[in-house]
Amino acid sequence: MANYSHDRIVPFKDSKLGKKQQVAEMFDKIAFRYDFLNRFLSGGIDIYWRRRAIREIKAGIGAGAADGASRAILDVATGTADMAIMMARYLQAVPITGVDISTGMLEIGRQKIARQKLGQRITLQTGDSESLQFPDGSFDAITVAFGVRNFENLEKGLKEMLRVLKPGGRLVVLEFSQPRTPGIRQFYDLYLRLVAPSVGKMVSSSREAYQYLNDSVKAFPEGDAFTGIMDQCGYRNTRLRRLSLGICSLYIGEKTARQGN
Repeated sequence: MANYSHDRIVPFKDSKLGKKQQVAEMFDKIAFRYDFLNRFLSGGIDIYWRRRAIREIKAGIGAGAADGASRAILDVATGTADMAIMMARYLQAVPITGVDISTGMLEIGRQKIARQKLGQRITLQTGDSESLQFPDGSFDAITVAFGVRNFENLEKGLKEMLRVLKPGGRLVVLEFSQPRTPGIRQFYDLYLRLVAPSVGKMVSSSREAYQYLNDSVKAFPEGDAFTGIMDQCGYRNTRLRRLSLGICSLYIGEKTARQGN
């Protein structure tokens, strides 16, 4: 499998731990402030991005979304379950499973799910995107919201998600990207490089987490490069939509009925 530069971007440069372990440690450290920082640093626009992703999921699972007949969704890198909770609101009766390597983030997610009485709809469990503990063809749709940058091996994670998709299933990925418009790109670069790490340190005592955000966004193979990687990993009908002047990108790929399990 190919190795990409973003695979080697880690939160703690002096640590001897691998990327996967460092990412789990980083999110455990900032879990108690993650939701606040998410809303604050994005100005709340991440809610719009998630809704756009859910629209693609709903289109992918088709009419079955209305009654949940044999439908199931997996939310990889679910974190504090923001995406899972939002899908539960918009996709009535569809069971959702969320997996994440950070137990701290999952604990916050479980508290939110309990408060909103969604325990019968959403199940959270510790899980590694590169070694999913589900049988082949388990899910009609898979979402990853701002998590693929954290994969230690991008291709391995993409292939593992393809394995657990049902034939005809759809993967929808939300990920940060870099605007191409002159002026906007420079402002965004300044924001990620200086503002986000400073605010992150002030609110969560972890500058490293938001410095890592900057470094990993810059190193990630975005746009056509990412859809090309999806193609190589076996996804079909891959496409992307740039959102909010290119600050975020929405990627879609499918497992065709002919691919089987």
